[in-house]
Amino acid sequence: MGQHFRSAVPLAMTAALLLASCQHAPPASPHYLLGAPYQVGGAWYYPRESYERSETGIATVYPSGHADLTADGEVFDQTALAAAHQTLQLPAIARLTNLENGRQVVVRINDRGPATPHRLIEVTRRTATLLGFTADDGVRVRLQVLPVESHAAVEAVPGAPKLDIATAPVGDVQQSDLPPPGSAASAQAVRTPGLTQSPATTGAAVNLRLPETVTQAPPEPGNLYVRLSSFQNFEYAAIQRARVAGLGASIVSSVSGRAPVFSVTIGPFTTVQQADVVLDQVIRAGVTDARIVVE
Repeated sequence: MGQHFRSAVPLAMTAALLLASCQHAPPASPHYLLGAPYQVGGAWYYPRESYERSETGIATVYPSGHADLTADGEVFDQTALAAAHQTLQLPAIARLTNLENGRQVVVRINDRGPATPHRLIEVTRRTATLLGFTADDGVRVRLQVLPVESHAAVEAVPGAPKLDIATAPVGDVQQSDLPPPGSAASAQAVRTPGLTQSPATTGAAVNLRLPETVTQAPPEPGNLYVRLSSFQNFEYAAIQRARVAGLGASIVSSVSGRAPVFSVTIGPFTTVQQADVVLDQVIRAGVTDARIVVE
């Protein structure tokens, strides 16, 4: 009897502690989030809905010590394929490509961040592992929002606006499915050229936890640039270039629809560290919407 009593006391204390810890954790409450403009790290961010955005930049990995919940009320989980973005509607579903090795996964964007204009996106530890990140900070990536899946993800949470769903055309890419790194089959996986449809675009059903499907595309490491602002008037672009005189800025012209676009850029840079230094100088000069891009 005495032995049974002594073993039961620790068990009862453990149960009480677990119950207390559960009571302190906030309940998950997934919801739609856009939000007002905000300022972090000397830069202003203007959240807006975008269901077809494609952008490049530098990825970083979530550090330890994150809050229990993400910005849109979901449970934060370092083992899930999830990420933080500074301005996209939450939630959103996007294909994330490691441009340095071509690996791709689909992530659920459910959080705000990173808290610096130097980085495009912040990913969970599991996402970084599947994409083959060689460092926690400074990996070149491309982010492509998936419209069908993103519409479905938004409409699945309470309080979300009901939006028309438009199926995006499937791009012609050379890629193949790969097993997750570390699995028995991963050692035998090879890329098979051909026109295939990415698993991310085959349906609109969305779960809070996405499957660990890794695809392989050709690596496109590209060059690093600091992109300042874009204008439809060349004179405005020239005025901004003059504000950062001495940093080697140039004006790159392009066309958006039928309208000309003049973008002020600095680069190329060979390392992320070089781009970071120049971006700091640009922000101190007052151009707070400048970002690092990969081209």
